[in-house]
Amino acid sequence: MANQTPLYSALVQHHRLGRSAFHTPGHSGKEISFLAGLLQLDVTELPDTDSLFEAEHVILQAEQHAAQVFGTTRTLFSAGGCTLCIQAMLRLVSADSSKKTIVTDRILHRSAVNAMALLDLNPVWLLPRADAGSGFPGRIHPDDVEAFLKQYQDAAAVYITSPDYFGVLADIKKISEVCRRYQVPLLVDNAHGSHLFLMPENLHPIHLGADMTACSAHKTLPVLTGGAFLNIVSDTYVHNAKDAMALFGSTSPSYPIMASLDLCMRWAETKGKAAYSQLQKRVLKIKELAVEKGIVIPTGATDPVRITLQTASLGITGEEAAEIFRTYLVEPEYADDGNLVLIATPFHTEQDFLRVEKAIQALPNKRPVTLNAVLPPLPNSVMSVRQAVFSPWEEINLEDSIGRIAATTACPCPPGIPVVMPGEMITEEIAMFLKKYRFLTIKVVK
Repeated sequence: MANQTPLYSALVQHHRLGRSAFHTPGHSGKEISFLAGLLQLDVTELPDTDSLFEAEHVILQAEQHAAQVFGTTRTLFSAGGCTLCIQAMLRLVSADSSKKTIVTDRILHRSAVNAMALLDLNPVWLLPRADAGSGFPGRIHPDDVEAFLKQYQDAAAVYITSPDYFGVLADIKKISEVCRRYQVPLLVDNAHGSHLFLMPENLHPIHLGADMTACSAHKTLPVLTGGAFLNIVSDTYVHNAKDAMALFGSTSPSYPIMASLDLCMRWAETKGKAAYSQLQKRVLKIKELAVEKGIVIPTGATDPVRITLQTASLGITGEEAAEIFRTYLVEPEYADDGNLVLIATPFHTEQDFLRVEKAIQALPNKRPVTLNAVLPPLPNSVMSVRQAVFSPWEEINLEDSIGRIAATTACPCPPGIPVVMPGEMITEEIAMFLKKYRFLTIKVVK
């Protein structure tokens, strides 16, 4: 007889493996007391439970408390993940119909591209400088932001991702100073950095000058999957923020997810800083062990608690290293041809960290492998994002797509870096790059 609960059964089977979960969500699969019993709180909008997109009493109070903790003018809850926050941010800055240009870095999530298509926004691409080491995308630099703002005087916003998937941080403070000089809002996809305000040195983009941030709380904080925060500093965007979220959000948001956001803020306010200070010290020991082993890690400013190991420096792929980690009962967040990523949280135990250290020590040390460029050369854009997304399309074999116009984002995820955007011409380099990520077909404009 066929398994009548295939998904549930797979989840139970995976749980029984007993691996240390160094991946999202940020509760790390631990039995955290304040998250227990949330199923009985799975209710709907009632007179005493408020409504997310109206937020007139208890949800409003919870969001106001979150704003105090983050140090913002307004913080909004999202039960639709960071995606909903990104959509709302872009909606808020596109209210002026005369400004449709978004100066954005190429290292962005596909949800931003989809939102630009829906809102008919035109991205112009900032490319990162390869200053985090070979094999890593690198950082957007303030000088490059300024050069683009001089060129595109109709820019509605600057939109960048920091930290990236590997934990690499842009200089948000200096970029925000540039944006203020040109009176252009700075939006930051801070999906992997929600916890940064709890570090001994406050590294959160809001603290460093961003106007709005989308923070995927469930990735690194003790929050149920789908929980996120939209943080707003500028009064300009506060009034319409709920309407912007309601435009894209479900009318049935999960109360357990929202409750976990509320509980997380209490934990952050009372225990978070001490917990992350301790975590930073423990992760530093792991990074030092990795470097002693000969493993390359990103250089320059990075998230102090993100563990990124460039296993190519040992002559093995990230996928091969991940299999070794699994034999030591460690489940990584991500692995590719050259890197392995682990998300460490305060809820990992000493046993979890000892497993990581044993796995690192067990990695073979072979001849280092030289990594190729993180992204192929930027292709030509021959059609707007919106026009390409809403044009008739067909799905064809990848090898037949050279010279055709992409109808969708081709984006290996993770790490979520789009290789080709809707409206761009597919080149031979792009096709070869996607093939490495096991892409077989791609959607193109008819």
